[in-house]
Amino acid sequence: MNKHQLPTSRRTFLKSTLTLPVALAAAPSLLTQSARAADAPAAAASEPLPRRQLGKDGPQVTMLSMGGMMAALSPDYIDIAWSMGIRYFDTAHSYLNGRSEKIFAQWLAKYPERRKEIFLVSKDNPRQGPEQMLESIDQRLAACGTTYLDAFYIHGIGGANHLGWPKSDAFKTTAAALKKSGKVKMFGFSCHDGMLTDYLNAAAESGNVDIIMLAFNPFYEKGGAFDKALDACHQAGIGLVAMKTMRTTKDVPKRLPELDKLGLTTHQAVLHSAWSDPRISAVCNMIDNVDQMTASTAAARSYKAPLKFAHMELLKETILASRRTMCTGCPSCEAFAKQTGFAFHDISRFVTYYEQDGNTEAREYYHALPVEVRDASQVDLAALRDGCQFKTDYPEIMRRAERYFA
Repeated sequence: MNKHQLPTSRRTFLKSTLTLPVALAAAPSLLTQSARAADAPAAAASEPLPRRQLGKDGPQVTMLSMGGMMAALSPDYIDIAWSMGIRYFDTAHSYLNGRSEKIFAQWLAKYPERRKEIFLVSKDNPRQGPEQMLESIDQRLAACGTTYLDAFYIHGIGGANHLGWPKSDAFKTTAAALKKSGKVKMFGFSCHDGMLTDYLNAAAESGNVDIIMLAFNPFYEKGGAFDKALDACHQAGIGLVAMKTMRTTKDVPKRLPELDKLGLTTHQAVLHSAWSDPRISAVCNMIDNVDQMTASTAAARSYKAPLKFAHMELLKETILASRRTMCTGCPSCEAFAKQTGFAFHDISRFVTYYEQDGNTEAREYYHALPVEVRDASQVDLAALRDGCQFKTDYPEIMRRAERYFA
């Protein structure tokens, strides 16, 4: 884990366009479907979304995964996701201050027969080494209300100090022990660190990693370092799951005439752009409300072929013209991240959580950072902005961070 990383109980208070009560009221047919599912689950549930192969040895999973951090999360909300065809669910020890896993447990207690139909993921934060995951697995299983996890992640691995973890004997023996126990089917890590490309390469070289959830920007440089790292992981048989793909789309126009012709909103087109990369098995999406769920599942069902280059470029330019606060996974800032201890990735992430999600805990995350790593007085943020592929305005982001959190 990154030495600057904080417990990831973030985005707890989300600024959704629909809270759960409103969302449920807006979808009576879905609730009726869920109610019928209690009597005849197999008959009432919609067909699963299209599936993709997850790595060389993994199962087929629905190409859309629902994250477990939204304020609307409840057994009823998961029921709606099930009725719309989602069969891949992502949670973690830290989500919603520990409540997320328990909500999934409540849903599974209501529908135990559905456990074998879903792909369920959880995560934990070992602070000393990968072997600590052996100590936490039973706690995660109890919290999730299951006897096994389909995938278990080291949560938010990052920083130069832990770059050796994927290739370590401790990681290898931990993965083997977890899988031999039958408590875990796939073992890996999630990563949105500035050294993401390095971690992907380390995983590919190690032969120890089954699955990675990574911050994914579909507009990466073709043939560049990130592209080559994705190739290395894919060729090594590692399952790749995209996350934070939608983080740059909050302020983009909802519709563009060129995309209307495809029957897609801009947000649906961004999902299609991620699925256009055949190395990506699924996109993990934090679905805040029923409207977003309807749009996202419709996008998954409508995907038939990769987006054309012209549409990808249109999306890229549209996103570039919008206000962004969070690095989208572009590798252009990796050199900067390695040269300085300044935690610009973390700080911009906290500003994003505060502005987009209304998460007031972002202040706590910011102040938990050591003072020296949030001191920008000796850092050339303008150079970082000018070198960024997406021209993310880091000087302005840091000014907002000081105004919000200082």
